[in-house]
Amino acid sequence: MTGHSLEQSGLARIVSEIEETAIALILGLMTIITFVNVMLRYVFNSAFGRWVEGLLGVDIPGGIIWGLEVVTFLFAWLVLFGMSYAVKVTAHLGVDALINLLNDGPRRILATAAGIVCIVYAALLMKGAWDYWAPFAGLDVTSGRWFPTGFENTRDQAWYEVIDTPIPEWLRFIEPIMNEGEAYEKLPRFIPYAMLPFGAALLLLRFVQATVKVVAGRQRSLIVSHEAEEAVEDVKHLNAGD
Repeated sequence: MTGHSLEQSGLARIVSEIEETAIALILGLMTIITFVNVMLRYVFNSAFGRWVEGLLGVDIPGGIIWGLEVVTFLFAWLVLFGMSYAVKVTAHLGVDALINLLNDGPRRILATAAGIVCIVYAALLMKGAWDYWAPFAGLDVTSGRWFPTGFENTRDQAWYEVIDTPIPEWLRFIEPIMNEGEAYEKLPRFIPYAMLPFGAALLLLRFVQATVKVVAGRQRSLIVSHEAEEAVEDVKHLNAGD
């Protein structure tokens, strides 16, 4: 992963830093919310907690009602966002023992074929993700069984809400747009579910980029391969340069 980052420059490095920062923020938020919820439930919801409440004269809640739901959404975002980033930095695991026995030409052909299969898979995933998310955003699903051939009139489900997470006040501006002026009590589902089509689209983009690199000879495969051996070779080259 480090070696991959060293090859980047300019806009590509900025985009990578944004992706890495987003992943780090998601992990950080998951950790903070879980920690706070555990402290409220098992530390402050006890005799010690009642003593602290009496000392401070405040009422400490026994937990964050929406904590589990938000962490679940964040974990799903992490998976969907991280899978495309792993393709970008060639971090997905795979078995290449037989492929490495081949010469560069056949190996590149097999890697290209694998890339095409992954692109088709990502395209199918993107269609499914859009068709699942679109009704919650008041949009139409695509027609066609496997690949989109157009759009079909779909029942508006933008009024659907999540179970526990309240809607922040600064998001009230979407109510006239998405809910015909009706107030949301909870966060509308189309917001956390938006990561589904976004993550699938990003995965498709990364597979296309990786396959182009394989065809151009700038990348050997779509998976991590002999990472330790390559790191040793990098160190040898650096020492030789010294």
